[in-house]
Amino acid sequence: MEIVSHFDKDTYRGVYVYKMGTTIYVLHAFKKKSKKGIKTSKKDIAVIKNRLNIAREIDKGI
Repeated sequence: MEIVSHFDKDTYRGVYVYKMGTTIYVLHAFKKKSKKGIKTSKKDIAVIKNRLNIAREIDKGI
């Protein structure tokens, strides 16, 4: 799930969340810096993927 919010002429993109059972993990939230395009940066995608893997490990009880 991705939530986009506009505040004070800025755009805050991605509150990426992942739900496992009754637990909800917020994986990443950031201020959109690019003035054009809608792509999420490769750096932010890497952060999200890493945190998703960690959340999955936590959910498994590792």
